[in-house]
Amino acid sequence: MSDHYFERTITDEYQDSAIKKKRNSLIIHLVLFFITLITTIIAGTEWTTGVMGPYSLNSLSLGLPYSLAVLFVLSAHEFGHYFAAVFHKVKATLPYYIPFPPVPGFFNFGTMGAVIRTKSVIPDNKAMFDIGVAGPISGFIACLIVLVYGFTHLPGVEYILHIHPDFFSPHYGEGAISLEFGDTLLFAFLRELLTKPGQFVPPMTEVYHYPYLMVGWFGLFVTAMNMIPVGQLDGGHVVYSMFGSKKHETIASISMVILVGLGILGLIDSILELRIHIGWSGWLFWSLILYFIIKVKHPPVRYYHKLDNKRMLIGYFSLFIFIISFSPTPFIISL
Repeated sequence: MSDHYFERTITDEYQDSAIKKKRNSLIIHLVLFFITLITTIIAGTEWTTGVMGPYSLNSLSLGLPYSLAVLFVLSAHEFGHYFAAVFHKVKATLPYYIPFPPVPGFFNFGTMGAVIRTKSVIPDNKAMFDIGVAGPISGFIACLIVLVYGFTHLPGVEYILHIHPDFFSPHYGEGAISLEFGDTLLFAFLRELLTKPGQFVPPMTEVYHYPYLMVGWFGLFVTAMNMIPVGQLDGGHVVYSMFGSKKHETIASISMVILVGLGILGLIDSILELRIHIGWSGWLFWSLILYFIIKVKHPPVRYYHKLDNKRMLIGYFSLFIFIISFSPTPFIISL
């Protein structure tokens, strides 16, 4: 047998192995997607009906609008990253959707988000900026679409009365745990802009019964968390690429101090039951994850170039998105 035969055999085996590996990887992505579809349908049914199971197929259909909307927002964010990576010839995986099963005592959004992994080195800060900023902006546009639809298609007051017949009773909610979502600048602006005088608009304590408002709010919350300018979060990539390592470290450190401060205020408010509703104890937990896992400083890139005016403008716009999407007190739980 010739050397050429052996070379071709080895090449064929390598190609077959690569195809098999790619097929197995695709199966993993699809399985995670369908599991997340199921868990978000369950979560949507819980949020919109207020019922915690068991469910029939008919009742689960009520959770489908929430599920499809949340998958739309997550997909927009992650494919924003993915296509930017492809544009810069950076190898990246398809999104891994992360399902979250219904667990008593936890906020059940049905998912913990989605992630992609880059499998090759990002060459410079321009590529890093484009990949980092594409996700939040794409996800933000998706949130905007969902929120505009939600506010312009609000059901009548009979919708909330079907869920809570005693909603307008002076004793409504007494003795029960209340969950209120914290307002954001964008959410409040769209609410004022898109609703009519005299129209019933759900208070922030009831938003979770309205799937499109719920998903839009949740999407802004996730966008804001990712845009915190720390370490290798999307916001960290953007600020590092725009201003360099020294300014990024200063901005990241200030952000961490503010985050810890909001976390401590929320914890004190919760323990002492002050009801001032400033801060959220979850920010303290998130700051610990940032400090010990994601890290505060951004690792250096191989080549660093000054960004052009177009990219700088896009960067400032993404930071504006962070400001209007961020809520210092995203969750208020009270009796």
